[in-house]
Amino acid sequence: MLNFLIVLIGKSVSLFSNFFNLGSGGTWPGHIALKLNKNFIDQAIDSKTKIVLVAGTNGKTSTATLITHILTQCGNQVAHNKTGANQLNGIASAIISEIPKLSNKLIKDYLILEVDENVLPLALKKLTPNTMICLNLFRDQLDRYGEIDSIVKKWRDSFSKLSTNTTLILNADDPQMAILGTKKTKNYFFGLNLNLEKEIQHGADSIFCPNCQSELIYKTISFSHLGNWACPTCKLKRPSLDISSSNFFPLAGTYGKYITLAAILFAKNQKISQEKILSSIKKFKPPFGRQEKFEINGKKIEILLSKNPTSFNESLKTIKNQGAKNVLLVLNDHYVDGIDVSWIWDIDFENLLSKSTNIAVSGERVYDIAIRLKYAEKFTHIFTDLDEAINKMIENIAMGEKLYVLANYSAMLETRKILLGRKLL
Repeated sequence: MLNFLIVLIGKSVSLFSNFFNLGSGGTWPGHIALKLNKNFIDQAIDSKTKIVLVAGTNGKTSTATLITHILTQCGNQVAHNKTGANQLNGIASAIISEIPKLSNKLIKDYLILEVDENVLPLALKKLTPNTMICLNLFRDQLDRYGEIDSIVKKWRDSFSKLSTNTTLILNADDPQMAILGTKKTKNYFFGLNLNLEKEIQHGADSIFCPNCQSELIYKTISFSHLGNWACPTCKLKRPSLDISSSNFFPLAGTYGKYITLAAILFAKNQKISQEKILSSIKKFKPPFGRQEKFEINGKKIEILLSKNPTSFNESLKTIKNQGAKNVLLVLNDHYVDGIDVSWIWDIDFENLLSKSTNIAVSGERVYDIAIRLKYAEKFTHIFTDLDEAINKMIENIAMGEKLYVLANYSAMLETRKILLGRKLL
């Protein structure tokens, strides 16, 4: 009876939020649910529903959305925390939104949940996943999460308790992900054989052996610390890959390749044919803020979520390869972003932004990013008001040209609010 009332209250809160344009109701219903019943998540999912968790620093939303798209295209009933709210309250909210009226149970073929890397150990106490997809770990919000090593330790402790019913799909190119497989779980690996970098990049996050702490050697490097690695001391090396290529990638950049391979490997594991997988991914559109595209008065805008040094560098490489002429960089320091923005000094603006690029900066930490670009010897237009920044940049680009907006999380949401007239909650 309690969960029935919780679902009713949660749906009412979500309707209220949407009606008054206060947001999408992505967190508050779940926050209320967990206050009223701390075991709501455990109790609200039907045992027949397959649970899939997607975890990592970068690429969670895109991977979870692509998996959801493939499954839906193949006729499955799928629930998904599509707003990207990946804390426990966001997970609970997603469950509430998918439970039918006058019911207290989520009954679907699949429940796809992206999970915040710091929350994953807590989520595993409440959920027993059928499949878990582990993408990568990079330095992100150090003031909240700490260094990668502390997160990996928590993950390894919680993974050791997984049962034989769980399948792990792991990024073999990230040493910290590759070692997460256990003797009890079924383990599958994806990776790339790309030699995009000639040497380890400045700011690479995890170049030491997760087993003996010796410095790793690399045959090939895709970016940061991801590549074909091996330890010269204990002989630990990248596992054999179950998938390393695809005939089609729906997302640009190296990130897009990793995301696509993870989704394809999952789909194959679910016995979906290669033909159906390829047909599905060709119809895929990126989720909000992740290479999301807009058009206003014939001017094109693309938003790329860039929330830490690695994701920012990869976004810059992606738009450089696309010949970007107009770029707006937006930096905030909300709690969800991390209040320490010193990481911007690990972004390779010197090599990844041309001096001829029309660059503007905005956001609550506009002067921090402006000073960083000054040291990189890049001329920038400074806007303290984001609305003005977007409008001026759109106004001044030629018809048919594109404005690329690289923004961290809360800044991305504010940019979308300006473009769409609506914010997310």
